[in-house]
This record gives sequence, structure tokens and C-alpha cells, in this order.
Amino acid sequence: MGNRAGGRRTGPKCIAIVGPHASGKTTLLEAILARTGAIAKQNSVSSGNTVSDHCPEARAHAMSVEAVFATCSFMGESITFVDCPGSVEFAYEAEAVLAACDLAVVVVEPDEKKIPAVQMIMRRLDDLGVPRIVFVNKIDKATLGVRDTLKMLQPASAAPLLLRQIPLRKGEAVVGSIDLALERAYIWKDFSTAEIVDIPGEDKEREIEARFSMLETLADHDDLLMEQLLEEREPPKDEVFDDLSADLRDGSVTPVMIGTAERGNGVFRLLKAIRHDAPGVEETRRRLGVPEGAAGVAQVMKTIHTAHGGKLSVCRILCGDIADGAELWRAGGPNAKVSGLYRLLGKDQTKQPSAAAGETVALGKLDGVRTGDTLSTAKGGIPALFTLPAIEPVFSFALRPKERKDDVKLSAAMQRLGEEDPSVSFLQNQDSGETILSGQGEMHLRVVREKLEGRNQIGVEGHPPTVPYRETIKRGVTQRGRHRKQSGGHGQFGDVVLDIKPLPRGEGFSFTDSITGGVVPKQYIPSVEAGIRDFLKSGPLGFPLVDLTVNLSDGSYHTVDSSDMAFQMAAKLAMKEGITACGSVLLEPIMKVRIYTPSDATARVTALVPQRRGQILGYDARPGWPGWDIVEASMPQSEIGDLIVELRSATAGVGSYSAIFDHMAELSGRLADQAVNAGKAA
Repeated sequence: MGNRAGGRRTGPKCIAIVGPHASGKTTLLEAILARTGAIAKQNSVSSGNTVSDHCPEARAHAMSVEAVFATCSFMGESITFVDCPGSVEFAYEAEAVLAACDLAVVVVEPDEKKIPAVQMIMRRLDDLGVPRIVFVNKIDKATLGVRDTLKMLQPASAAPLLLRQIPLRKGEAVVGSIDLALERAYIWKDFSTAEIVDIPGEDKEREIEARFSMLETLADHDDLLMEQLLEEREPPKDEVFDDLSADLRDGSVTPVMIGTAERGNGVFRLLKAIRHDAPGVEETRRRLGVPEGAAGVAQVMKTIHTAHGGKLSVCRILCGDIADGAELWRAGGPNAKVSGLYRLLGKDQTKQPSAAAGETVALGKLDGVRTGDTLSTAKGGIPALFTLPAIEPVFSFALRPKERKDDVKLSAAMQRLGEEDPSVSFLQNQDSGETILSGQGEMHLRVVREKLEGRNQIGVEGHPPTVPYRETIKRGVTQRGRHRKQSGGHGQFGDVVLDIKPLPRGEGFSFTDSITGGVVPKQYIPSVEAGIRDFLKSGPLGFPLVDLTVNLSDGSYHTVDSSDMAFQMAAKLAMKEGITACGSVLLEPIMKVRIYTPSDATARVTALVPQRRGQILGYDARPGWPGWDIVEASMPQSEIGDLIVELRSATAGVGSYSAIFDHMAELSGRLADQAVNAGKAA
């Protein structure tokens, strides 16, 4: 293979900061911004004053709820960092960000319980082909040694984890780090520049062993380095750094660095690694497949609606220059004109006239443009570079404004929120008439409601969506229905005989007629069917009737008084009396559910299913996900409403599920009575 010179990259970079909930991502960004002079001092999450937690919802819950962009300068190079939420409920925020960034910093804790969450993040980075550096945060509180921490983390990473630093200890306390590539020790100074010192004698043997292990891993991809190690020759440091850069960029290794973001420790070395080793926009262009010779191209990473500035589309400029006032096209879509171009630092915006390749900026008032779109200065646009993957909702509630006058206002607000967060869906249920808000969990939808009430001043109330119960009949009957009314002048007359019979489950409804001799004229037969269908909308129990067939077998008419309406009324009368005689049965929808869970939580998950009247159909290893299982089950829809809450509790916050309708099943007893009473109350 030979040596692959890495070279150092210049130009603006875009770096995503990702990791499990509460791993310290927001704190790391704050430390980076303070270290680069972008902010005057490093604030804490508990203070509510960090750059990332500028929105009221993030401060209220002490957690990131949306991707936040912050551009700073380090050693003359512009870098935009994107703090992505760690909770699985807000993870979709990272999708469009990761697609267009150069590198991800995966912030982790030395905590085994969070490995499944790390694995989910690493898996997505692998799918997108995004290089990454792991930053082991809170190293001062680690109870495991750094090597044991790596062994614990390795199953979460498809690429080998490559230790770049080891802790420098004084007694039991971590006081600094030893850089294995530079062979240099650093004594950390809180919120300040570390002191460079010689590697202490008692740590030299440990450093030599860890460095050799690092070089061995690099030699797997460099024949020259392998030859040097076999001959016990010390490789030049420049070649080691070239290998580190090249292997990081092509995903052969995942470098691991250490620190404590809360104190600003280890942040400078991380920034140096990003500046020297992270790929630039050229590699990101190639990864995304930007056509050769393309003019100005921008990828939309996030949509924001501001209170006073209107809509902002945060974009990564992949090639060319884009200026304020430029016309941009989407493939197959109309053009939009840039009205304002801004550099971001959290909520703060700095206007600038244009942006060059590599920069991450907000473009103002691009009507019709959505997160994930590819924009181009070329007329007609270029093919989309990235498509946001579909995501299934796992939690819903029926939403309505407290005041009817806010109906239109609510619809407009939900459209804006849907643009900002594509993992939120908002639809009208035609059967129940309810407006259903769906998303990725209880907290996710709580934040959506808080945004509606806080930003948009719309009072809302919600309740669990109505379960689409149905009813059917136990037995068949033949029933006459006669509608006669005389009120002076023309009267009303319709007379029908209906044969009502049950159908197999899932067959729906069918209507036939066996009229002979014209006892019911042909022009009135559609009216009979219309009356039956209207009656089926609500049976004796209050739910739509299904799985039955009705045959019009006999009847009579009056040459003057019969009409369409009279035969509709006669059909309804026959159905009302006939269905009572048939005996009603309540049906509930049963869903087929696939639950995705870490293997160590499978037993807890399988115990949840029967508690929710479900039946285990089987479980197996999740393909391509070491340490994960898929549990298949059938479960009543009425039991799934808050399933995700209990499922996440049983799986350290990472479990999820998908559900599709399977069949209707009879429901009786106390649960049926409760469903009927609830329907009547509604």
C-alpha cells in the first residue's frame, strides 16, 4: 500500500458535535468557543447562559432540543461547530447536519450504560461515511482506566478506536495528558493553556507501550510504517501525523482523545487535531457526489423561523461563492432569491455580503426551500445530493386550540414547526375529525407544545388520539323497513326488505340486490345503498360497522310518493332494527410491532409485551447491529399509545419500535365497556 501522505487542510470546516444525552456536548462547544475567543467566558449548562441553550425550551429542560450552529476562528481557520441534541427523541436534528459536515466529534462518557446510544450514533456516521473523532469527556471522573474504556467502547465502532492520548495522573487524579503522536506531556490548567512538560519517568514505559500500539494500528494501512516497526526504526513524526490524517479521513480508524470539557481541559489538543487532520470541503464534496464543474452549490442543514427576521435556511456552501441577492434553484423546483446572508453564533447573527466554499451560513427568506434540499446557482438546479430518510412517529396526541379563533393560526404555526423539525407530523384524521400531532417521544411533543404556546402564543390542549374501534354483527337476519309519511300534497313512501349477514373478518362491506319484477324500481336501488352506508357510520355501540353484507331482496313503492330520500330512510329503519337483532360485537385494531432493543434489555422488553395484552411472535438478533435484538409481537393499538415511554425506560433511552395494522379482533368484557363509554363521552 505504501505511505499515504495526509497533508494539512485549510479553509472553512464544518464539524458536528454528537453523542449520547448528557455526555457534555453543549459544554464542549462552550469550552471551544471560549478557547477560540468567540465568547468572553465559558458558561455552564446549569446557568442557562450557554450559546447552545439559547431557546427557552432548552433552558427549561436543561437539554439541547435542536441543532445549534456556532462559527469561530482557530489559528486563522474558520470552523463552524454544530451542537446536535443527544436525546434519541431529537436525534433527527442531526440527519441533514451530518450529511454536509466534514467530521463529527463523538462526545462520550466512560459509562457502559451509554454504549447502545454511542452505537446508534456510530452506525449512522458509518452509513453516511462521515469521519469521526471520539472525545472521552469527564475523564477526571472515570473509574475505568483509559484502555478499559476503549475496550468498552470498541463494540460501538466499526472502525478500530485509536488512542491518541493517555491520562497523566498524580496519585488518583487526572492532571493532564500525554500526546502519543508528539510524545509530549501536558499539565492541564482550568480554562487556560496547558503547560508542556517532559513525560515523567514513571509514565515513560506506559507511554512507549501505548504509542507502539497506536503505530501498529496505523501500520495496518501503511507498508512503510510496518517495515519501520519490524526493523525497530523510529518513524519520523511528520509521517506519523500524515498517517493519522489519512486514516481518519478515509474512516480506517477512529482517533480517541480525552479531556474534561467542564474545565476546558483537552480542548486545545482537540482543536489542533481538527485543524490538522479533519477533511475539508473538497472531500465532503466527493463524498456527496457534487458534479464536477458545478457552480455555486449549497446543502440545507437546518431551517429556522426567527421572531423578527423570518425564515433562515442554514446551509453548507459546498462549492463556488454565494452572495446576498443570489438566485438559487432546486432540482425540479422554482428559484428562490437570497435575502440576507448571515454567520451564526447561536442565536446571534452577523450579516456578511457573501460566503465561499466551506462556509456554513444562514440564507434569508428562501421560500419553498426545506431542510435537506440541495441548492445551486445553476439555472434548473442539480440533482439532490441527499434525501432526508423517512422516520416513523412513535408517540402522538390529538391537539386542538383552546380557543376556536386560533384554528388558522395553529395550522400556520404547525407548518413552520414542521419546516424546522421534519420529524414532527401534523395531520387531520378523517374518521375522528381530530388533528393528530406525532413525533419521537413524550418530551419531543412536550417541546413542540411549549413552542406553540411560547413562541406563537397559541393555547392548546391535547389528549390521546381516539382508537379506531369498529363493530360488527354476530348473526344474520332478514328485516323489513318501511318509511311512510303523509303531510298534505305528496307524501313519502319507501319499503325495503334487507338480508343482513356477517362477513369474515377484514372483508369490509358489500351491497347486492336480488330484486325481481321491479318491486323496487332500479332508480331507487342506489338510494337504498346510500341509506345503508350512511347508517354504517355509527352502529349501536357508537362505532362504524364493518364485515357485513346486505342484500336488497324485496320491497314496494308508490308511483307518486316514493323518492330517493324515502328509500334512504326505509333502508336506515331496516338497518336499525336488523342490526339490533343481529347482536353487535366490538372490534379493536391489532398491530404488528417490531421492537428494537439492546440485547441486555431484551428480557425486560419481552416482559412488557404481555403486560399490554400483547403476544410475542418471536425475537432474533438485529442484522448488522451487534448486541441488539428485534422483538416481534402483536399488540392492541390501544396499548401502544405510550409504549415508547416504558420502552425507553427499559432500554436506557435507546429502544424504539415500528407498528403496522394487522387485523381487527373482538373485544369484550370490562375493556369493551370502557371503550364504548369513552366513545359516548367523546
